[in-house]
Amino acid sequence: MSDSYERLIAKLKRAHTLGTVAGLLGWDEQVNLPADSADQRAEQLALLSELQHAAASDAEIGELLGKLEGGANSRTADEAVVVRAARRDYDRVTKLPAEFVAEKARLSSVAYHAWAGAKAKSDFAAYAPYLEKHLALAKREAAYLGWGDRPYDYAIDKHDPGMTALKITALFTELKAGLVPLVRAVAASPIKARPDIFKGFPVEAQREFLREATERLGFNYRRGRIDVSLHPFCEGAGADIRMTTRFDANNPLDSLFSSIHETGHGLYEQGLPLGLQGTPLGQNAGMGVHESQSRLWENQVSRSRAFWTFFEPRFREKFPAQLAAVSSDDLYFAVNEVAPTLIRVDSDEVHYNLHILLRFELEQRLFRGDLAVADLPAAWNALSQELLGLTPVSDKTGVLQDVHWSSGAFGYFPSYCLGNMIAAQLWFTVFKTLPGLEADFARGDFSRLLSWLRKNIHEQGRRYDTLALVEHVTGEELMPKYLLRYLQERYAPLYLK
Repeated sequence: MSDSYERLIAKLKRAHTLGTVAGLLGWDEQVNLPADSADQRAEQLALLSELQHAAASDAEIGELLGKLEGGANSRTADEAVVVRAARRDYDRVTKLPAEFVAEKARLSSVAYHAWAGAKAKSDFAAYAPYLEKHLALAKREAAYLGWGDRPYDYAIDKHDPGMTALKITALFTELKAGLVPLVRAVAASPIKARPDIFKGFPVEAQREFLREATERLGFNYRRGRIDVSLHPFCEGAGADIRMTTRFDANNPLDSLFSSIHETGHGLYEQGLPLGLQGTPLGQNAGMGVHESQSRLWENQVSRSRAFWTFFEPRFREKFPAQLAAVSSDDLYFAVNEVAPTLIRVDSDEVHYNLHILLRFELEQRLFRGDLAVADLPAAWNALSQELLGLTPVSDKTGVLQDVHWSSGAFGYFPSYCLGNMIAAQLWFTVFKTLPGLEADFARGDFSRLLSWLRKNIHEQGRRYDTLALVEHVTGEELMPKYLLRYLQERYAPLYLK
Protein backbone atom coordinates (compact mmCIF):
# COMPACT_ATOMS: atom_id res chain seq x y z
CA MET A 1 0.00 0.00 0.00
CA SER A 2 1.54 3.30 -1.08
CA ASP A 3 1.88 6.40 1.06
CA SER A 4 -0.43 8.25 -1.35
CA TYR A 5 -3.13 5.61 -0.89
CA GLU A 6 -2.87 5.73 2.91
CA ARG A 7 -3.13 9.53 2.86
CA LEU A 8 -6.18 9.29 0.59
CA ILE A 9 -7.88 6.88 2.99
CA ALA A 10 -7.20 9.20 5.92
CA LYS A 11 -8.75 12.12 4.04
CA LEU A 12 -11.81 10.10 3.06
CA LYS A 13 -12.34 8.89 6.62
CA ARG A 14 -12.12 12.42 8.00
CA ALA A 15 -14.87 13.64 5.67
CA HIS A 16 -16.94 10.58 6.52
CA THR A 17 -16.58 11.17 10.26
CA LEU A 18 -17.89 14.70 9.90
CA GLY A 19 -20.84 13.27 7.99
CA THR A 20 -21.62 10.84 10.80
CA VAL A 21 -21.71 13.73 13.28
CA ALA A 22 -24.21 15.54 11.05
CA GLY A 23 -26.19 12.32 10.78
CA LEU A 24 -26.44 11.98 14.54
CA LEU A 25 -27.60 15.58 14.84
CA GLY A 26 -30.26 14.81 12.23
CA TRP A 27 -31.34 11.73 14.19
CA ASP A 28 -31.51 13.76 17.39
CA GLU A 29 -33.56 16.40 15.60
CA GLN A 30 -36.30 13.87 14.91
CA VAL A 31 -36.09 12.03 18.23
CA ASN A 32 -35.05 14.35 21.07
CA LEU A 33 -34.82 17.99 19.96
CA PRO A 34 -36.92 20.43 22.01
CA ALA A 35 -39.51 22.14 19.84
CA ASP A 36 -38.11 25.64 20.22
CA SER A 37 -34.52 24.62 19.43
CA ALA A 38 -35.09 23.98 15.73
CA ASP A 39 -33.53 27.27 14.58
CA GLN A 40 -30.23 26.51 16.33
CA ARG A 41 -30.17 22.97 14.93
CA ALA A 42 -30.56 24.36 11.40
CA GLU A 43 -27.43 26.48 11.91
CA GLN A 44 -25.51 23.56 13.46
CA LEU A 45 -26.31 21.32 10.50
CA ALA A 46 -25.43 24.04 8.02
CA LEU A 47 -22.03 24.52 9.68
CA LEU A 48 -21.32 20.80 9.75
CA SER A 49 -22.30 20.49 6.11
CA GLU A 50 -19.83 23.25 5.26
CA LEU A 51 -17.08 21.49 7.23
CA GLN A 52 -17.80 18.13 5.63
CA HIS A 53 -17.91 19.70 2.19
CA ALA A 54 -14.55 21.37 2.81
CA ALA A 55 -13.05 18.07 3.95
CA ALA A 56 -14.50 16.12 1.02
CA SER A 57 -13.38 18.72 -1.53
CA ASP A 58 -9.87 19.13 -0.10
CA ALA A 59 -7.55 19.84 -3.05
CA GLU A 60 -5.08 17.28 -1.72
CA ILE A 61 -7.65 14.52 -2.38
CA GLY A 62 -7.62 15.50 -6.04
CA GLU A 63 -3.82 15.48 -6.10
CA LEU A 64 -3.67 12.05 -4.45
CA LEU A 65 -6.23 10.64 -6.85
CA GLY A 66 -4.20 11.96 -9.77
CA LYS A 67 -1.09 10.19 -8.51
CA LEU A 68 -2.92 6.93 -7.86
CA GLU A 69 -4.67 6.97 -11.22
CA GLY A 70 -1.29 7.42 -12.87
CA GLY A 71 -0.04 4.22 -11.26
CA ALA A 72 -3.00 2.04 -12.24
CA ASN A 73 -0.88 -1.03 -12.97
CA SER A 74 0.47 -1.16 -9.42
CA ARG A 75 -2.91 -1.02 -7.63
CA THR A 76 -4.70 -3.98 -6.09
CA ALA A 77 -8.28 -4.72 -7.11
CA ASP A 78 -9.60 -3.24 -3.84
CA GLU A 79 -7.51 -0.11 -4.24
CA ALA A 80 -8.83 0.28 -7.78
CA VAL A 81 -12.41 0.21 -6.44
CA VAL A 82 -11.59 2.89 -3.87
CA VAL A 83 -9.84 5.15 -6.36
CA ARG A 84 -12.60 4.83 -8.97
CA ALA A 85 -15.44 5.54 -6.51
CA ALA A 86 -13.51 8.28 -4.69
CA ARG A 87 -12.90 10.03 -8.00
CA ARG A 88 -16.63 10.00 -8.74
CA ASP A 89 -17.42 11.43 -5.30
CA TYR A 90 -14.65 14.03 -5.46
CA ASP A 91 -15.62 15.27 -8.89
CA ARG A 92 -19.17 15.74 -7.68
CA VAL A 93 -18.44 17.46 -4.41
CA THR A 94 -15.89 19.88 -5.88
CA LYS A 95 -18.50 21.16 -8.32
CA LEU A 96 -20.85 22.16 -5.50
CA PRO A 97 -20.14 25.57 -3.89
CA ALA A 98 -19.78 25.43 -0.12
CA GLU A 99 -22.47 28.08 0.33
CA PHE A 100 -24.89 25.95 -1.70
CA VAL A 101 -24.23 22.92 0.52
CA ALA A 102 -24.86 24.99 3.65
CA GLU A 103 -28.00 26.49 2.13
CA LYS A 104 -29.40 23.05 1.37
CA ALA A 105 -28.60 21.71 4.86
CA ARG A 106 -30.21 24.74 6.48
CA LEU A 107 -33.33 24.40 4.32
CA SER A 108 -33.59 20.67 5.06
CA SER A 109 -33.67 21.33 8.80
CA VAL A 110 -36.22 24.15 8.56
CA ALA A 111 -38.32 22.26 6.01
CA TYR A 112 -38.51 19.18 8.22
CA HIS A 113 -40.17 21.17 11.00
CA ALA A 114 -42.42 22.92 8.49
CA TRP A 115 -43.46 19.52 7.12
CA ALA A 116 -44.13 18.11 10.60
CA GLY A 117 -46.30 21.09 11.49
CA ALA A 118 -48.11 21.08 8.15
CA LYS A 119 -48.78 17.35 8.41
CA ALA A 120 -50.24 17.73 11.90
CA LYS A 121 -52.64 20.38 10.58
CA SER A 122 -53.11 18.81 7.14
CA ASP A 123 -52.07 22.13 5.65
CA PHE A 124 -50.07 21.62 2.45
CA ALA A 125 -50.11 25.33 1.60
CA ALA A 126 -47.99 26.06 4.68
CA TYR A 127 -45.36 23.57 3.51
CA ALA A 128 -45.46 24.30 -0.23
CA PRO A 129 -42.92 27.19 -0.19
CA TYR A 130 -40.28 24.90 1.34
CA LEU A 131 -40.93 22.21 -1.24
CA GLU A 132 -40.64 24.78 -4.02
CA LYS A 133 -37.26 25.88 -2.63
CA HIS A 134 -36.06 22.27 -2.45
CA LEU A 135 -37.13 21.64 -6.03
CA ALA A 136 -35.25 24.74 -7.18
CA LEU A 137 -32.16 23.65 -5.22
CA ALA A 138 -32.34 20.16 -6.74
CA LYS A 139 -32.31 21.63 -10.24
CA ARG A 140 -29.45 23.96 -9.36
CA GLU A 141 -27.47 21.05 -7.96
CA ALA A 142 -28.01 19.04 -11.13
CA ALA A 143 -26.82 22.01 -13.19
CA TYR A 144 -23.65 22.37 -11.11
CA LEU A 145 -22.88 18.74 -11.86
CA GLY A 146 -23.54 19.00 -15.59
CA TRP A 147 -26.97 17.35 -15.49
CA GLY A 148 -28.92 20.53 -16.12
CA ASP A 149 -30.84 18.98 -19.00
CA ARG A 150 -31.64 15.84 -16.95
CA PRO A 151 -32.12 16.97 -13.34
CA TYR A 152 -34.36 14.06 -12.38
CA ASP A 153 -31.89 11.52 -13.74
CA TYR A 154 -29.28 13.18 -11.54
CA ALA A 155 -31.57 12.87 -8.51
CA ILE A 156 -32.02 9.16 -9.24
CA ASP A 157 -28.33 8.56 -9.89
CA LYS A 158 -27.44 10.08 -6.52
CA HIS A 159 -29.36 7.30 -4.79
CA ASP A 160 -28.87 4.47 -7.30
CA PRO A 161 -25.78 4.99 -9.44
CA GLY A 162 -26.32 3.95 -13.04
CA MET A 163 -30.11 4.14 -12.93
CA THR A 164 -32.16 6.56 -14.99
CA ALA A 165 -35.84 7.44 -15.27
CA LEU A 166 -35.94 5.59 -18.60
CA LYS A 167 -34.53 2.37 -17.14
CA ILE A 168 -36.85 2.57 -14.15
CA THR A 169 -39.85 3.24 -16.35
CA ALA A 170 -39.16 0.06 -18.33
CA LEU A 171 -38.94 -2.02 -15.14
CA PHE A 172 -42.00 -0.40 -13.56
CA THR A 173 -44.10 -0.78 -16.70
CA GLU A 174 -43.44 -4.53 -16.79
CA LEU A 175 -44.10 -4.82 -13.07
CA LYS A 176 -47.38 -2.92 -13.30
CA ALA A 177 -48.60 -5.14 -16.14
CA GLY A 178 -48.20 -8.22 -13.97
CA LEU A 179 -49.19 -6.61 -10.68
CA VAL A 180 -52.54 -5.04 -11.56
CA PRO A 181 -54.25 -8.40 -12.38
CA LEU A 182 -53.14 -9.77 -9.00
CA VAL A 183 -54.40 -6.65 -7.21
CA ARG A 184 -57.77 -6.96 -8.92
CA ALA A 185 -58.03 -10.69 -8.25
CA VAL A 186 -57.31 -10.24 -4.55
CA ALA A 187 -59.77 -7.34 -4.34
CA ALA A 188 -62.47 -9.53 -5.88
CA SER A 189 -61.76 -12.41 -3.51
CA PRO A 190 -64.42 -13.07 -0.87
CA ILE A 191 -61.67 -14.16 1.52
CA LYS A 192 -60.74 -11.38 3.93
CA ALA A 193 -58.74 -11.06 7.12
CA ARG A 194 -60.69 -10.73 10.36
CA PRO A 195 -61.21 -7.01 11.03
CA ASP A 196 -60.16 -5.26 14.20
CA ILE A 197 -58.53 -8.20 15.97
CA PHE A 198 -55.86 -6.04 17.59
CA LYS A 199 -56.94 -3.91 20.55
CA GLY A 200 -55.13 -2.66 23.61
CA PHE A 201 -51.55 -3.90 23.09
CA PRO A 202 -49.41 -2.15 25.73
CA VAL A 203 -46.60 -0.17 24.16
CA GLU A 204 -43.95 -1.38 26.60
CA ALA A 205 -44.71 -5.02 25.79
CA GLN A 206 -44.57 -4.18 22.08
CA ARG A 207 -41.19 -2.58 22.66
CA GLU A 208 -39.89 -5.69 24.42
CA PHE A 209 -41.13 -8.04 21.70
CA LEU A 210 -39.72 -6.08 18.77
CA ARG A 211 -36.38 -5.77 20.61
CA GLU A 212 -36.27 -9.55 21.02
CA ALA A 213 -37.25 -10.16 17.39
CA THR A 214 -34.80 -7.70 15.86
CA GLU A 215 -31.97 -8.90 18.07
CA ARG A 216 -32.58 -12.51 17.03
CA LEU A 217 -32.48 -11.44 13.38
CA GLY A 218 -28.93 -10.33 14.07
CA PHE A 219 -28.98 -6.63 14.95
CA ASN A 220 -26.18 -5.75 17.37
CA TYR A 221 -27.60 -3.43 20.03
CA ARG A 222 -24.13 -2.84 21.43
CA ARG A 223 -23.59 -0.80 18.27
CA GLY A 224 -27.09 0.58 17.86
CA ARG A 225 -30.40 1.53 19.44
CA ILE A 226 -34.05 2.04 18.57
CA ASP A 227 -36.19 5.01 19.57
CA VAL A 228 -39.45 6.69 18.54
CA SER A 229 -39.96 9.28 15.80
CA LEU A 230 -42.79 10.67 13.69
CA HIS A 231 -41.60 8.67 10.67
CA PRO A 232 -39.49 5.48 11.14
CA PHE A 233 -35.95 5.70 9.78
CA CYS A 234 -32.41 4.39 10.20
CA GLU A 235 -29.38 6.67 10.55
CA GLY A 236 -25.71 6.02 11.10
CA ALA A 237 -22.85 3.85 9.97
CA GLY A 238 -21.45 0.50 11.14
CA ALA A 239 -20.23 1.47 14.58
CA ASP A 240 -23.30 3.47 15.59
CA ILE A 241 -26.74 2.73 14.09
CA ARG A 242 -29.79 4.70 15.23
CA MET A 243 -33.17 3.26 14.27
CA THR A 244 -36.63 4.58 15.05
CA THR A 245 -40.15 3.21 15.05
CA ARG A 246 -43.58 4.31 16.27
CA PHE A 247 -46.23 2.64 18.40
CA ASP A 248 -50.00 2.20 18.23
CA ALA A 249 -51.77 0.24 20.94
CA ASN A 250 -54.31 -0.98 18.37
CA ASN A 251 -51.82 -1.90 15.68
CA PRO A 252 -48.85 -3.82 17.12
CA LEU A 253 -47.83 -5.11 13.69
CA ASP A 254 -47.06 -1.57 12.54
CA SER A 255 -44.32 -1.05 15.11
CA LEU A 256 -43.02 -4.58 14.61
CA PHE A 257 -42.70 -4.49 10.83
CA SER A 258 -41.46 -0.90 10.69
CA SER A 259 -38.79 -1.93 13.21
CA ILE A 260 -37.83 -5.01 11.21
CA HIS A 261 -37.69 -2.86 8.07
CA GLU A 262 -35.26 -0.47 9.73
CA THR A 263 -33.37 -3.43 11.16
CA GLY A 264 -32.74 -4.58 7.59
CA HIS A 265 -31.10 -1.22 6.93
CA GLY A 266 -29.17 -1.51 10.18
CA LEU A 267 -27.96 -5.04 9.42
CA TYR A 268 -26.61 -3.83 6.08
CA GLU A 269 -24.70 -0.99 7.72
CA GLN A 270 -23.41 -3.26 10.48
CA GLY A 271 -22.30 -5.76 7.84
CA LEU A 272 -20.14 -3.28 5.92
CA PRO A 273 -16.43 -3.79 6.74
CA LEU A 274 -15.94 -1.68 9.87
CA GLY A 275 -12.22 -1.15 9.28
CA LEU A 276 -13.01 0.31 5.86
CA GLN A 277 -15.73 2.65 7.11
CA GLY A 278 -15.47 5.98 5.32
CA THR A 279 -14.02 4.43 2.17
CA PRO A 280 -15.99 3.14 -0.83
CA LEU A 281 -15.31 -0.43 0.30
CA GLY A 282 -17.11 0.32 3.55
CA GLN A 283 -20.12 2.06 2.02
CA ASN A 284 -23.42 0.77 0.67
CA ALA A 285 -23.97 0.19 -3.05
CA GLY A 286 -27.01 2.47 -3.30
CA MET A 287 -30.48 2.92 -1.92
CA GLY A 288 -32.12 0.28 -4.11
CA VAL A 289 -29.77 -2.30 -2.64
CA HIS A 290 -30.29 -0.82 0.83
CA GLU A 291 -34.06 -1.11 0.45
CA SER A 292 -33.66 -4.70 -0.76
CA GLN A 293 -32.18 -5.54 2.62
CA SER A 294 -34.92 -3.85 4.62
CA ARG A 295 -37.72 -5.25 2.49
CA LEU A 296 -36.30 -8.79 2.42
CA TRP A 297 -36.20 -8.99 6.22
CA GLU A 298 -39.53 -7.21 6.64
CA ASN A 299 -41.48 -9.16 4.04
CA GLN A 300 -39.93 -12.35 2.71
CA VAL A 301 -38.62 -13.35 6.13
CA SER A 302 -40.88 -11.79 8.75
CA ARG A 303 -44.23 -12.40 7.07
CA SER A 304 -43.43 -16.07 6.41
CA ARG A 305 -45.08 -18.98 8.17
CA ALA A 306 -41.69 -20.20 9.32
CA PHE A 307 -40.95 -16.90 11.07
CA TRP A 308 -44.27 -17.04 12.91
CA THR A 309 -43.85 -20.71 13.75
CA PHE A 310 -41.06 -19.55 16.01
CA PHE A 311 -42.32 -16.14 17.15
CA GLU A 312 -46.05 -16.76 17.62
CA PRO A 313 -45.61 -18.44 21.04
CA ARG A 314 -43.50 -15.50 22.23
CA PHE A 315 -46.04 -13.04 20.84
CA ARG A 316 -48.80 -14.80 22.75
CA GLU A 317 -46.73 -14.79 25.94
CA LYS A 318 -46.44 -11.03 25.70
CA PHE A 319 -50.13 -10.46 24.90
CA PRO A 320 -52.13 -13.43 26.27
CA ALA A 321 -55.42 -11.60 26.85
CA GLN A 322 -55.30 -9.62 23.62
CA LEU A 323 -54.70 -12.75 21.50
CA ALA A 324 -56.91 -15.19 23.41
CA ALA A 325 -59.63 -15.16 20.75
CA VAL A 326 -57.21 -14.92 17.81
CA SER A 327 -56.35 -18.22 16.12
CA SER A 328 -53.01 -18.94 14.49
CA ASP A 329 -54.64 -18.70 11.08
CA ASP A 330 -56.21 -15.36 12.01
CA LEU A 331 -52.84 -14.05 13.13
CA TYR A 332 -51.04 -15.21 9.99
CA PHE A 333 -53.78 -13.72 7.82
CA ALA A 334 -53.46 -10.41 9.66
CA VAL A 335 -49.70 -10.46 9.11
CA ASN A 336 -50.35 -10.89 5.38
CA GLU A 337 -53.56 -8.90 5.03
CA VAL A 338 -54.06 -7.39 1.58
CA ALA A 339 -56.23 -4.28 1.45
CA PRO A 340 -55.63 -0.92 -0.20
CA THR A 341 -54.62 1.92 2.07
CA LEU A 342 -53.79 5.55 1.52
CA ILE A 343 -50.59 5.36 3.58
CA ARG A 344 -47.49 3.91 1.91
CA VAL A 345 -45.79 2.71 5.09
CA ASP A 346 -48.99 0.91 6.13
CA SER A 347 -49.39 -0.75 2.76
CA ASP A 348 -49.33 -4.49 2.18
CA GLU A 349 -46.81 -5.98 -0.24
CA VAL A 350 -49.28 -6.37 -3.07
CA HIS A 351 -50.28 -2.70 -3.17
CA TYR A 352 -46.99 -1.18 -2.00
CA ASN A 353 -45.41 -0.76 -5.42
CA LEU A 354 -48.45 1.16 -6.65
CA HIS A 355 -47.63 3.78 -4.02
CA ILE A 356 -44.16 4.06 -5.51
CA LEU A 357 -45.48 4.31 -9.07
CA LEU A 358 -47.59 7.26 -7.88
CA ARG A 359 -44.62 9.11 -6.42
CA PHE A 360 -42.36 8.31 -9.36
CA GLU A 361 -44.89 9.76 -11.79
CA LEU A 362 -45.40 12.93 -9.75
CA GLU A 363 -41.68 13.53 -9.27
CA GLN A 364 -41.10 13.27 -13.01
CA ARG A 365 -43.86 15.79 -13.65
CA LEU A 366 -42.46 18.19 -11.04
CA PHE A 367 -39.01 18.07 -12.60
CA ARG A 368 -40.32 18.42 -16.16
CA GLY A 369 -42.31 21.45 -15.11
CA ASP A 370 -45.60 19.81 -16.08
CA LEU A 371 -46.84 20.08 -12.50
CA ALA A 372 -46.64 23.08 -10.18
CA VAL A 373 -46.02 22.46 -6.49
CA ALA A 374 -49.28 24.24 -5.67
CA ASP A 375 -51.17 21.71 -7.79
CA LEU A 376 -49.48 18.70 -6.22
CA PRO A 377 -52.28 17.76 -3.76
CA ALA A 378 -54.90 17.56 -6.51
CA ALA A 379 -52.57 15.58 -8.78
CA TRP A 380 -51.71 13.24 -5.91
CA ASN A 381 -55.38 12.63 -5.11
CA ALA A 382 -56.27 11.92 -8.73
CA LEU A 383 -53.43 9.45 -9.19
CA SER A 384 -54.21 7.80 -5.84
CA GLN A 385 -57.75 7.17 -7.03
CA GLU A 386 -56.49 5.81 -10.35
CA LEU A 387 -53.88 3.44 -8.91
CA LEU A 388 -55.28 2.53 -5.48
CA GLY A 389 -58.98 3.22 -5.86
CA LEU A 390 -58.75 5.58 -2.88
CA THR A 391 -58.83 9.36 -2.63
CA PRO A 392 -57.23 11.03 0.41
CA VAL A 393 -59.67 12.91 2.59
CA SER A 394 -56.90 15.25 3.74
CA ASP A 395 -53.36 16.23 2.79
CA LYS A 396 -52.14 14.42 5.90
CA THR A 397 -53.15 11.09 4.38
CA GLY A 398 -52.07 12.16 0.92
CA VAL A 399 -49.29 14.42 -0.24
CA LEU A 400 -47.95 15.19 3.25
CA GLN A 401 -47.58 11.62 4.47
CA ASP A 402 -43.88 11.13 3.63
CA VAL A 403 -40.89 12.91 5.15
CA HIS A 404 -38.55 12.51 2.15
CA TRP A 405 -39.23 15.73 0.25
CA SER A 406 -38.61 17.81 3.38
CA SER A 407 -34.90 16.98 2.98
CA GLY A 408 -34.93 17.33 -0.79
CA ALA A 409 -34.64 13.57 -1.28
CA PHE A 410 -36.09 13.50 -4.79
CA GLY A 411 -35.41 10.34 -6.78
CA TYR A 412 -35.39 8.24 -3.60
CA PHE A 413 -38.86 6.75 -3.87
CA PRO A 414 -38.07 4.53 -6.89
CA SER A 415 -35.44 2.84 -4.69
CA TYR A 416 -38.22 1.22 -2.65
CA CYS A 417 -39.68 -0.54 -5.67
CA LEU A 418 -36.23 -1.41 -7.03
CA GLY A 419 -35.48 -2.77 -3.57
CA ASN A 420 -38.56 -4.99 -3.68
CA MET A 421 -37.45 -6.40 -7.04
CA ILE A 422 -33.90 -6.99 -5.83
CA ALA A 423 -35.13 -8.58 -2.59
CA ALA A 424 -37.29 -11.09 -4.47
CA GLN A 425 -34.49 -11.95 -6.89
CA LEU A 426 -32.08 -12.45 -3.99
CA TRP A 427 -34.73 -14.52 -2.17
CA PHE A 428 -35.01 -17.10 -4.94
CA THR A 429 -31.24 -17.15 -5.38
CA VAL A 430 -30.50 -17.77 -1.72
CA PHE A 431 -33.14 -20.51 -1.48
CA LYS A 432 -31.42 -22.37 -4.30
CA THR A 433 -28.06 -21.85 -2.61
CA LEU A 434 -29.02 -22.65 0.99
CA PRO A 435 -31.55 -25.48 1.24
CA GLY A 436 -33.48 -25.71 4.50
CA LEU A 437 -33.72 -22.01 5.30
CA GLU A 438 -37.37 -22.23 6.28
CA ALA A 439 -36.50 -24.90 8.84
CA ASP A 440 -33.86 -22.52 10.19
CA PHE A 441 -36.43 -19.76 10.56
CA ALA A 442 -38.89 -22.07 12.31
CA ARG A 443 -36.13 -22.68 14.93
CA GLY A 444 -35.48 -18.97 15.26
CA ASP A 445 -32.13 -19.26 13.47
CA PHE A 446 -31.49 -16.56 10.88
CA SER A 447 -27.71 -16.79 10.90
CA ARG A 448 -27.25 -18.62 7.58
CA LEU A 449 -29.29 -16.06 5.70
CA LEU A 450 -27.49 -13.18 7.38
CA SER A 451 -24.09 -14.73 6.65
CA TRP A 452 -25.02 -15.14 2.97
CA LEU A 453 -26.12 -11.52 2.76
CA ARG A 454 -22.98 -10.41 4.57
CA LYS A 455 -20.76 -12.18 2.04
CA ASN A 456 -22.68 -11.43 -1.13
CA ILE A 457 -24.10 -7.97 -0.46
CA HIS A 458 -22.75 -6.22 2.62
CA GLU A 459 -19.06 -6.99 2.27
CA GLN A 460 -19.06 -5.95 -1.38
CA GLY A 461 -19.27 -2.29 -0.42
CA ARG A 462 -19.35 -0.22 -3.61
CA ARG A 463 -17.54 -2.69 -5.82
CA TYR A 464 -20.58 -2.75 -8.09
CA ASP A 465 -23.35 -0.38 -9.08
CA THR A 466 -26.91 -1.53 -8.36
CA LEU A 467 -27.61 -3.42 -11.58
CA ALA A 468 -24.11 -4.92 -11.76
CA LEU A 469 -24.35 -6.18 -8.17
CA VAL A 470 -27.68 -7.89 -8.85
CA GLU A 471 -26.26 -9.64 -11.89
CA HIS A 472 -23.06 -10.59 -10.03
CA VAL A 473 -24.97 -12.20 -7.16
CA THR A 474 -27.94 -13.75 -8.96
CA GLY A 475 -26.42 -14.44 -12.37
CA GLU A 476 -29.23 -12.51 -14.09
CA GLU A 477 -30.05 -8.89 -14.79
CA LEU A 478 -32.69 -7.29 -12.59
CA MET A 479 -36.15 -8.46 -13.65
CA PRO A 480 -39.66 -7.82 -12.23
CA LYS A 481 -40.66 -11.43 -12.80
CA TYR A 482 -39.18 -12.59 -9.50
CA LEU A 483 -41.17 -10.08 -7.47
CA LEU A 484 -44.33 -11.06 -9.34
CA ARG A 485 -43.58 -14.74 -8.74
CA TYR A 486 -42.95 -14.15 -5.05
CA LEU A 487 -46.19 -12.17 -4.59
CA GLN A 488 -48.16 -14.85 -6.44
CA GLU A 489 -46.67 -17.66 -4.35
CA ARG A 490 -47.20 -15.82 -1.05
CA TYR A 491 -50.70 -14.44 -1.58
CA ALA A 492 -52.53 -16.63 -4.10
CA PRO A 493 -52.80 -19.53 -1.60
CA LEU A 494 -54.35 -17.12 0.92
CA TYR A 495 -56.80 -15.22 -1.27
CA LEU A 496 -57.27 -17.07 -4.54
CA LYS A 497 -58.23 -20.56 -3.38
